[in-house]
Amino acid sequence: MGYQGSMSGFDNSDVAFRLREEIARRRLSRAGLAETARLSISTLEKALSGRRPFTLATIVRLEEALGVSLRAELEAQQAGPELAPPEMGSYVRQAVEWIEGDYLTLRASFGEDNAVYAYRTEIRWSADKGHLVFAESDRIDATFQQAGFVSMPHLSGHTYLMTSEAGQYRMIMLGRATRERRMFGLLSTLQVGQGSQLVPVSCPVALIPMRQMEDAAFGLVRDGDARSAEYRGVLDTALTDDFCRLRR
Repeated sequence: MGYQGSMSGFDNSDVAFRLREEIARRRLSRAGLAETARLSISTLEKALSGRRPFTLATIVRLEEALGVSLRAELEAQQAGPELAPPEMGSYVRQAVEWIEGDYLTLRASFGEDNAVYAYRTEIRWSADKGHLVFAESDRIDATFQQAGFVSMPHLSGHTYLMTSEAGQYRMIMLGRATRERRMFGLLSTLQVGQGSQLVPVSCPVALIPMRQMEDAAFGLVRDGDARSAEYRGVLDTALTDDFCRLRR
């Protein structure tokens, strides 16, 4: 449970998630946001990581800088809908609580052979939206961090992490979770090609509960790095255990 005293009962982790979601959705830099909100980058980083609580004054400054409330969702938690809309699978909140949490996300590097790209994905229930949402963080290319909604239709049993921005979509399709609640599947997105050209690209992806990976390394993990063999072995499970297939 996060720190509550400075925020009239609000949970620090809830505010941190809402802030990460806004940063990812708007493609903001943390340094730029800190400057606009008249905060030190150190204060912002420590609050986002849970090393320092958000004070009410800090939240107000961030809300003014973003032009949105970071607390509206928290105030709606008791009254919010408990059933996701039909286009997301009509799942009930209690049935999907198992998926909420922090995940180490692994995918192949688009720029270097044999390298694995690692970052954090947080999935949680949005009280005011009435469905699961996700937000990425700890990416070295922070401007490409994603935030969106989670679809979980009963028919296929798959989980979809969808980003929609001005009609442009990015999708992660995950198979049924393993006993360890690890999820594997396929990521489809756009990669920068020649000049300003964007090229469709897909690769295997893995989401591992963060608590299962002590001292997780983020960023580009190259062949020969300390976690390289471990990460590559985990990521290869997506193909070797038939969670996804690549065809030509």
